[in-house]
Amino acid sequence: MKAVLASALLCVFFLTSSMLAQNHIIIGWNDLGMHCSNKDFSSFVVLPPYNNVKAQVIQVGDATHLPSVVTSNLHVTYEIPGNTYSVGKTNFWDYAYQLFGANLAPNIGLTGVGLSGDMAVTENYFAVTGMPITPYQDADLVHENPFQLGLLKLYDQGGQLLATAPPVVPVSNEINCVSSGCHASAQAILNQHEQEGGFNPNNTPILCASCHSSNALGTPGKPGLPSLSEAVHKQHGGVTNDCYKCHPGPNTQCLRDVMKNKHGFTCQTCHGSVTNVGESISNGRVPWLQEPSCGATQCHGPNYAEEPGKLFRQSRGHGGLFCSACHGEPHAILPSSQANDNAQNIALQGYAGTLNKCEVCHGVVPTGAGPHGINGATQCCLNPGDANHDAKVNVGDAVFIINYVFKQGAAPSCRQESDANHDGNVNVGDAVYMINYIFKSGSSPQCGPAR
Repeated sequence: MKAVLASALLCVFFLTSSMLAQNHIIIGWNDLGMHCSNKDFSSFVVLPPYNNVKAQVIQVGDATHLPSVVTSNLHVTYEIPGNTYSVGKTNFWDYAYQLFGANLAPNIGLTGVGLSGDMAVTENYFAVTGMPITPYQDADLVHENPFQLGLLKLYDQGGQLLATAPPVVPVSNEINCVSSGCHASAQAILNQHEQEGGFNPNNTPILCASCHSSNALGTPGKPGLPSLSEAVHKQHGGVTNDCYKCHPGPNTQCLRDVMKNKHGFTCQTCHGSVTNVGESISNGRVPWLQEPSCGATQCHGPNYAEEPGKLFRQSRGHGGLFCSACHGEPHAILPSSQANDNAQNIALQGYAGTLNKCEVCHGVVPTGAGPHGINGATQCCLNPGDANHDAKVNVGDAVFIINYVFKQGAAPSCRQESDANHDGNVNVGDAVYMINYIFKSGSSPQCGPAR
């Protein structure tokens, strides 16, 4: 209950503070949608506490000026409300020197940043890299909170607060090699390597990536050995095809986005089986740097492709914005089943889902083609049938239409989404169409024609 109240209070703060200065907004996001980390570093180590957040600031446009992505004469701070320290929540700092050769001050991570501070300017965005966050908030050291809200504050050079943003800073310690029942103990895993030349399973702590290269950590590994991604996936592919045995576990299911919730996607839909992940690396794929593409012909197609040679999380498009600025991060493409993921866009545009209310950045409804050829003045439909714009398509949308048609209820924010039967009108026929779809396996809702 306390966590719910805290989230509610934060959302009120974000909504209030977004009115501080209408001429700037800030949008923040995590790069991967989930950062896994060991909790215990005394035995073998896969990943350290290390989290990244990016942000972009938009100077809002008006009828005569286009919006622009800006960094000059601005600075951005970051923090995680309710999570102010990490020492004691993990024993990472006891072993950081043995594992990484780093003498770290308490609560300072491998890149020299802590749990709060200033974000650095890089090109046209702000970033903090390597936050040593754990999933345990200060008030609860027992239960993980993997989808905590961060808080970004935008200031001008005079120190005036201009805007805030609440990105999720996702983290889990649920790497559950033992707790999943797969392995008897951490030492048992190390003992399976004892036949390897020169390897001493008792010389702990051991960083897995010191032998097996890891693009996640930037370690070269040892010649002749497979990368950590290749070794782990090929070793386990014959035993399980359950990605949540490791990524990061059954409680923290990092895939929580619209593709799972609306389209039934699983990890394997994009990545293939556990065995396929390993085999693809053996066949030349570079793990972490070559991943599934939104622009693949079997997915969204070339009109929604990433920049050439870049991943979704690295790509920018419309006005220099990162794809994640509007869509959310990988594994949490909006709308998400986690309420905290949706908080930022609800604060910006009043509803969950892709940031598609053009006037949030433009100040007015623009004319002409926008991202992916969408015309903000005529085309708003991204979730056909979602008349009440709650990021779900259910009986509530039929009720919304009936209230609008017969009881002078609120008008749809996007007529095209409400025009489920695609006849160019929003009337009782659309409510009937929705009822047939929901309860009688009728045809799926459609986007109404652009007007």
